[in-house]
Amino acid sequence: MTQPKKSRPAISQADYERLSEFRYLIRRFLEFSQIQANEAGLTPRQHQALLAIKGYPGGGPVAVGDLAERLRIRHHSAVELVNRLAEAGLVTRDQDKADHRRVLLQLTPLADDRLAELSAAHLDELSRIEPMLRRLLSRREPV
Repeated sequence: MTQPKKSRPAISQADYERLSEFRYLIRRFLEFSQIQANEAGLTPRQHQALLAIKGYPGGGPVAVGDLAERLRIRHHSAVELVNRLAEAGLVTRDQDKADHRRVLLQLTPLADDRLAELSAAHLDELSRIEPMLRRLLSRREPV
């Protein structure tokens, strides 16, 4: 038995154009980010991990499970990523004093320096595309 279609608001050509432009800007930003990470000697995933650790809400300690959640990857994939980051001298691992099963992550000074450079470049790029994003999100002007 087929279910009746749910009613949905009409989607205009301008809406499709706005969505398409938004996805295009996201793809451009991600491409920019990948290039910047590679130029800094990092993989895009390593850059994302460093940013997730440094930018964790509240600035508190970040467990491997927290990192996996922030990157939307499986726990074992986060463990492998952390192993590579530790081998590269970018993170240290400490056992949680309250729960010895948890491993807490902290950036090294080397990682802090690389991340600061990358973040400055990313903030500049966001400032550059901010007017376009605001226009798209406001839904007031056509693309």
